[in-house]
Amino acid sequence: MRRTAWSLKARAGPRNPLPPLLLFTDPGRTPDVLAAAAALPRGSGVVYRGFGRPEAAREAQALAALARRRGLVLLIGGDPGLARAVGAQGVHLPERMAHQAGALRRRGLKVTAAAHGLPAARRALRAGAQAVVLSAVFPSRSPSAGAALGPVRFAALVRAAGGPVYALGGVNTKSARRLLATGAAGLAAVEGLGPAGPKG
Repeated sequence: MRRTAWSLKARAGPRNPLPPLLLFTDPGRTPDVLAAAAALPRGSGVVYRGFGRPEAAREAQALAALARRRGLVLLIGGDPGLARAVGAQGVHLPERMAHQAGALRRRGLKVTAAAHGLPAARRALRAGAQAVVLSAVFPSRSPSAGAALGPVRFAALVRAAGGPVYALGGVNTKSARRLLATGAAGLAAVEGLGPAGPKG
């Protein structure tokens, strides 16, 4: 996945200042967030999603320290306050919070936003998000994943979105190669990345 992600970034050029490869943590599917983050190549990003758990602040603080040592970009999912508290570089907003993107960027944070269709992607980018993470591109085990878009429909949405778009959902070493011609700005995954590290 690393080679594919960096190839996508090279094609995207300067329009996407964010990492080409994003690891999304999930309490149920990322049992050891530090090990998963430590396996990433330098220049990757981590989207930490604590979902309000009691240990979220502790894990986010440890991730922030790891990110500084390893040259990673840390985004905190849906919690700008936690992002500021741990010194993360930015936030990842769910669709319902995408309207906050511009204000958060004015505070110096990097901002990405989730989208599950073209209207949401356009709204987030117009609101100031630097990129949107569109899902689900391929079939996914995520409980929130809808029907898979497939690479052809995903490519059409990328062209229509008006800004950088990441692919999320069922993205792994094999499926990532099918995204090379889509115009995606980068790749995002939960289980496609892990302690064994990305392959390909």
